Amino acid sequence: MTASDRQFPKSSSPRGRTGRLAIVDMLRGFAIIAMVIYHLSWDLSWFGYVDWAVSTDPAWRGFAAAIAGSFLFLSGVSLRLAHGTGIRWTSFLRREAILVAAAAAVSLITWTTFGPSMVRFGILHCMAVSSVMALVAVTRPPFMAFGLGAALLALGFAPPVETLAGDLWLWTGLGVPDSDAVDYVPLIPWSGLVFLGLGLAGLLTGWLEQTATGRRKALTALDATAGASRPGRLLRLLGRKSLPIYLLHQPLLYGTVWVIALVFGAPDRDAIAFIDGCQASCAATYGDAEACRAACTCTQSDMDGRGAWARLVEQPEDPVLREDLNTTYASCLRQTPPAGLLPPAAQSD
Repeated sequence: MTASDRQFPKSSSPRGRTGRLAIVDMLRGFAIIAMVIYHLSWDLSWFGYVDWAVSTDPAWRGFAAAIAGSFLFLSGVSLRLAHGTGIRWTSFLRREAILVAAAAAVSLITWTTFGPSMVRFGILHCMAVSSVMALVAVTRPPFMAFGLGAALLALGFAPPVETLAGDLWLWTGLGVPDSDAVDYVPLIPWSGLVFLGLGLAGLLTGWLEQTATGRRKALTALDATAGASRPGRLLRLLGRKSLPIYLLHQPLLYGTVWVIALVFGAPDRDAIAFIDGCQASCAATYGDAEACRAACTCTQSDMDGRGAWARLVEQPEDPVLREDLNTTYASCLRQTPPAGLLPPAAQSD
């Protein structure tokens, strides 16, 4: 996810011919693959092709958090490797400009696609601001970066600050924003991972500067071996091109699934959500999930056949349409009554 990744000073650098540390590129390549898997799953879920709760399931949300965290952590590692002996301002400002432009592009694209759920402060926004924050520790001893990182992560467990509520302060992560977003990565606690990456890279560079030449050569050989295989070279390539891949992969994935849905049709997400919610409510009342699903499916199908479903989706609070929905539901319940709706005599039979 970074625009440039200069590595160790020449005196202690286990670099390949590209001037990059293979293991860092490979780790970033792993994160890229995981990100593509997550976003493809999200797209398939959004269009109703799969019933995976990508946006709400704790396992999926944990997967997404791990991906975002790995990019931010590796961003901190790269900053230390690039500027550990002194901030290279030309390189830093170029990288920062690219990140800011990319973050603005993500906001614009998601605004046109998702409207109110646009990305106001996502991972690229967080990375751009965190990189500036990290300048205070990038050339300092590692313990400073570790301390700041731990403090920022700890602030993530603090209760929300009421005065920082709303979208104006959502970038801080200290309040509760007014709007939902398809991607939200505030500075608190996420920037803490950038500082932890700084600290770890600082320890590594310090160890390399003090260790024997033979051990430095061993690390250099290990780094070269890690990226020598075909999978290793592929991962390194993905890692080196992480920012353009990040910017392009989701429009390509989303656009492909959208075209497939346009040409071949896609499941009605509103209908699926209604049937699932209706079944859960009905089963909680009558205790017969199978019959309840049949009644709910009947309700949606009947209204769709009369053209009332589309109007209900557009005007969900319309009293006439709501009454029509309730009447249709009651009729469908009588056609396939759940066990809990039957009279006691009928249940015993």
